[in-house]
Amino acid sequence: MTTATRVRVLVRAFRPRQWTKNLLVLTAPIAAGIALEPRVAVAMGVAVVAFILASSGIYLVNDVLDIETDRAHPTKRRRPVASGELPVRAAWVAAALLLPGALVISALVSWQLVVVVAVYEAVQLWYCLGMKHEPVFELTSVASGFLLRAIAGGVATHVELSQWFLIAAGFGSLFMAGGKRYAELRLAKDTVTPVRPVLRRYTLSYLRFVWTLSAGVLVTTYALWAFTISQATSNVWSVVSLVPFVVAVLRYAVDVDSGAAGEPEEVVLHDRPLLVLGVIWATCLIISVHL
Repeated sequence: MTTATRVRVLVRAFRPRQWTKNLLVLTAPIAAGIALEPRVAVAMGVAVVAFILASSGIYLVNDVLDIETDRAHPTKRRRPVASGELPVRAAWVAAALLLPGALVISALVSWQLVVVVAVYEAVQLWYCLGMKHEPVFELTSVASGFLLRAIAGGVATHVELSQWFLIAAGFGSLFMAGGKRYAELRLAKDTVTPVRPVLRRYTLSYLRFVWTLSAGVLVTTYALWAFTISQATSNVWSVVSLVPFVVAVLRYAVDVDSGAAGEPEEVVLHDRPLLVLGVIWATCLIISVHL
């Protein structure tokens, strides 16, 4: 195997498609209307890179620990570690460089960002080392990954995060995580054994309850946040953003209910109407803070 091939295999093990989750780092500064300021743009970029390194290291750790389970999975068996393309030792070495590297990169911005990234790594390692088998705890661990990315954006750019933003981000994260598990359990119903051992301890009705509850709180708190922004900026565009936001949540729920949301980033990237709604929503928000 040539060096170029080894690099390609290693990068594939980092799961580049899932790097789209790290765009959540941009939400707070964009909503605050300061994302285009040079200092802020640099801080956002550094925070995104830090989470790319941290998440890639976590994926490697998880793939090594789940190697036998992944080899029995219809699609995960093609991952570099499970397929044998990437040796286990190489995966461990890469993870040992990436995880502390993310903290070093974070230190270029602020010690607060270092704390957020360190908490992310600690929670995800906790998940990899055992919590993935505990119902509810594993669900909240997955959700925390989304939430901490959103918090990191505010911390890195010194944006004060409102209570409504934090609650909306938290329950939005739980909505995504609950939908992911619901889709996986739907898939597991068509196979001989569950895709994840923890799925044996969930039911479809319970997971439907989780993402229904989360969606309700998400929409409510987002509405409160939007009205707060409207009052502060004296324009209605943040309130107008409620329309594409709610429709997008409902559209995503269609994918969840059909069992097609096992990989949220894949749904977002391949559902064109959802992408259009996302663009309209983002445009409304940008107008609301720049008018």
